Amino acid sequence: MLKKSFINTAHLQPLDRFRLSLSTTGLLVATLFFATSLSPSLVPRPFMMQALLSGVALAAGYAVGVFLHWLWHFMELPELRGRVLMVCKLTAWLLCATLAIAFLIRASAWQNSVRELMNMDPVETARPFSVGLSAALVFILLLAVARLFLFIKRSVARHVDRIVPTRISLVIGALVALTLFWGIFSGVLARFALNSFDASFQQLDLLIEDELEPPLNPLHSGSQNSLLSWDDLGRQGRRFVARVPSREDLARISPGPVMEPIRVYAGLNSGESIEQRASLALAEMLRVGAFERDYLVIVTPTGTGWVDPGGIRSLEYLVGGNVASVAVQYSYLPSWLSLLAQPEYGQETARIMFDLVYRTWREMPAEERPKLYLHGLSLGALNSERSADIWDLVGDPIDGALWSGPPFRSSTWQWATAQRNPGSPAWLPRFRDGSVIRFANQHGGLDDFAAPWGPFRVVYLQYASDPISFFSPQALYREPAWMRGERGPDVSPELRWYPIVTSLQLAADIAAAEVAPIGYGHAYATEHYIDAWQALIEAPGWDSERLERLKQLIGDLQAE
Repeated sequence: MLKKSFINTAHLQPLDRFRLSLSTTGLLVATLFFATSLSPSLVPRPFMMQALLSGVALAAGYAVGVFLHWLWHFMELPELRGRVLMVCKLTAWLLCATLAIAFLIRASAWQNSVRELMNMDPVETARPFSVGLSAALVFILLLAVARLFLFIKRSVARHVDRIVPTRISLVIGALVALTLFWGIFSGVLARFALNSFDASFQQLDLLIEDELEPPLNPLHSGSQNSLLSWDDLGRQGRRFVARVPSREDLARISPGPVMEPIRVYAGLNSGESIEQRASLALAEMLRVGAFERDYLVIVTPTGTGWVDPGGIRSLEYLVGGNVASVAVQYSYLPSWLSLLAQPEYGQETARIMFDLVYRTWREMPAEERPKLYLHGLSLGALNSERSADIWDLVGDPIDGALWSGPPFRSSTWQWATAQRNPGSPAWLPRFRDGSVIRFANQHGGLDDFAAPWGPFRVVYLQYASDPISFFSPQALYREPAWMRGERGPDVSPELRWYPIVTSLQLAADIAAAEVAPIGYGHAYATEHYIDAWQALIEAPGWDSERLERLKQLIGDLQAE
């Protein structure tokens, strides 16, 4: 093990003192982590994301190396000294530089292996010098924070050591430093950041876009006859209710009679509490005759209140507009912030809304009820899944659910994936005979079953390159199941599992999930929603040729 040298550095320049203070073992492991962080993962990485990831990987590797050196010293194993130590340190520094440069040169080819699968233009360069420099700055910043922590710990321990045994003083010093850092980062800084985000996104939610006007149709939420005010719907709610396809749009492709779809949306400002918002949404549904349509969908939006337009419009076209959908906003923050700041709001809102609709639906004569479905994307899928307890539905089940981009925390999705049939991959499982749960991706997966659908149907639409679904906390120490064997069609064959580093890569992928083009990553394409809904509802009159025409007609609507 390479021993850290103890040299009087008072006369040296600051840069030289910093260099000599570094652990050689730590640098060796840090360089390995840095090099592997440049390898591909699930989605292409923007420059700043790569720089941040590589800097954090450097710091993580350095911490592992310092720990290994401490453990070697603690076990009183022999260490290098004198001239041999200096030669080994010089060799280690040269090896680190060579390894870092070699992998930085390789980085662009690795990123292009992902971009090629997603039909993206290749990058000519991954800007290796800029990435390396930026990562080094991130590493130095994190190292400075770590050394500040150690300084506080040692200072406290040194003062306490006068009155208590040494080991107890060290524990007290560590606890004081931890408490101080936890208070600063989770209290002051986190609260400041959250308040800043909260104010920014609240203003964005209140923004009334010039191109959107209150609907004139009295059956639409936000109209003069509506129980829900246009101004109170929120930015995403106004988008949702204002962009309903017209009867003329539907008639261009529908094989049967058409009617204008019903969309109901309650924004955060529509009521003071979750119960009030959900009750208003139900009252609006009754006012516009939502339960008189053939299909009824409870949509759980994402954290900002956004409803994926492709997800709902594809169904509206398939059934000729004979559908009503309802959504209730529970946050105006992005999904990841909503989970941190208000983790219970989404689930509670989805549950209360479902209970009100389900109770009303159950009271109707069975032959007069609409077919009832749940739908959600991402955090919406997670909260939608949690809105209904399967045991409460056994006696009188709903018709099914379409959940797209299910987050890795989705319990039912996790369970069905873990219980998949032997031989089926984790990125596209086959669950039992396919009569209840089926999984789909860009290339299908819904029709290849001998058993017919049952009365209750669930479709999980997921892409193998979606890190929201395939992030795994266990990737820290073991290879995820979806990386073993055959890879997903949109996952780079160059992707490899590395302890700790892969978990950091997947975490970075979550932040960059929407960088991927539509049809990959976390950007779900309308054409794949069409296939999923058609498998669920089996709308009559839609042969393969007409379905292809529909996909070309309505296109990809994520930009709305």
